[in-house]
Amino acid sequence: MKANARDVVIAAAHRHFDTRAFHADLARRVAIPTESQNPARTETLRSYLADEIAATIGAMGFTSRLVDGAPGKPPFLIAERIEDPARPTILSYGHGDVIRGLEPEWREGLSPWTLTEVGDRLYGRGTADNKGQHSINFAALATVLAARGKLGFNVKFLIEVGEEVGSPGLADVCRAERDALKADVFIASDGPRLHPDRPTIFLGARGVKNFDLVLELRPGAHHSGNWGGLIADPGIRLAQAIATITDVRGAIRVPEWRPPPIPDSVKRALADCEPGGGEGGPAIDADWGEPGLTPAERVFGWTSFAVLALKVGNPAQPVNAIAGRAWSRCQLRFVVGIDPDDIVPALQRHLARAGFADVRVEETGEPAMAATRLDPDTPWVRWAVASLTRTTGKKPALLPNLGGSLPNDVFADILGLPTLWIPHSYAACSQHAPNEHLLTPIAREALGIMAGLFYDLGESDVPR
Repeated sequence: MKANARDVVIAAAHRHFDTRAFHADLARRVAIPTESQNPARTETLRSYLADEIAATIGAMGFTSRLVDGAPGKPPFLIAERIEDPARPTILSYGHGDVIRGLEPEWREGLSPWTLTEVGDRLYGRGTADNKGQHSINFAALATVLAARGKLGFNVKFLIEVGEEVGSPGLADVCRAERDALKADVFIASDGPRLHPDRPTIFLGARGVKNFDLVLELRPGAHHSGNWGGLIADPGIRLAQAIATITDVRGAIRVPEWRPPPIPDSVKRALADCEPGGGEGGPAIDADWGEPGLTPAERVFGWTSFAVLALKVGNPAQPVNAIAGRAWSRCQLRFVVGIDPDDIVPALQRHLARAGFADVRVEETGEPAMAATRLDPDTPWVRWAVASLTRTTGKKPALLPNLGGSLPNDVFADILGLPTLWIPHSYAACSQHAPNEHLLTPIAREALGIMAGLFYDLGESDVPR
């Protein structure tokens, strides 16, 4: 009987998509231009929480309130539905803000603020990041509630509208609201699947730290005919300094940036995970990154360094002169085991040892994100893998952490929760770019996945 009831709930979640009820909900949310990078959208951001989200979950019996975060920054919505304190409680999360619409750059016939279906794609700003993802989870919860008359567990939500500008105030709100956000497990959706057709669970995120390299040799530029061969070229010297950070294949040479050996449980989880973005994604370079690691271990289990921008002279209008200054914006993606507070000092020490003490490593002022990773062998992980497998008949990809970065440290470290992320997008979704879209096959399957997961949470054999 229970198995049949579960199947009925999953089928109802699929009908929610097939009848286009999901499309209607997502279209309404996409039409709200929640650009957190646009100061003119302050009231729009608040309205998305106070009106759209509060009304949606209020219909499911949630009580909610807005909580102010950092001064002058967007608020947060905290909501809960407590059925029985003796039953498990989950904390879930989503963000309603999006990056700028970039209207003129979208393909003809598309608009960032209008949900448009073309083939197997639902276009619109936020469809993938993150309105489509939390809309799937809301709808799956409602499906279980309608079928059962109750959830069988307790739910708390923390929804923000500032993620695209670094989640200002998120950590402080979680510290201040620690009791209100207390739960047994964190389950949310963001980011991409490993492959479009493979359900995915990731358990944390790589940390990220941006910094600048600056070399100032003299004021102004000097004619290369008169001074070439007589004065040092900052562009050459900065390029040489950057070249000491990795070897020729990009393997990290800064000792403090190299993580401890990858744990066996992480290696086992990654053994059947082959990275790739699907259609439109670049080919993986087999000879790039840390030698001796699989592609999955290189992106999910190790540190990577990137040069985001490099400038010397005037790139738009080069002149015959040796510049006086060179600059580069760089980034480190790192895993658990790297001290985030020592990333910049460690690089400065490395450059000094390599003979580049005159190259300054400077903070950018951008917020860094810490690295987190839940052990893949924990009971909550095994439970979630079993639920997704039962629903789809597929073994989900299990990633100890996402290759990118999310504010997961807030939930894992400040709130002390085991963290499970079940993404409903894919790597080539054009998030943060024109023509952002959600794949309809993923959305439909994800509605069933989350309905099955939430159904299973109401059963008796749930980790505590």
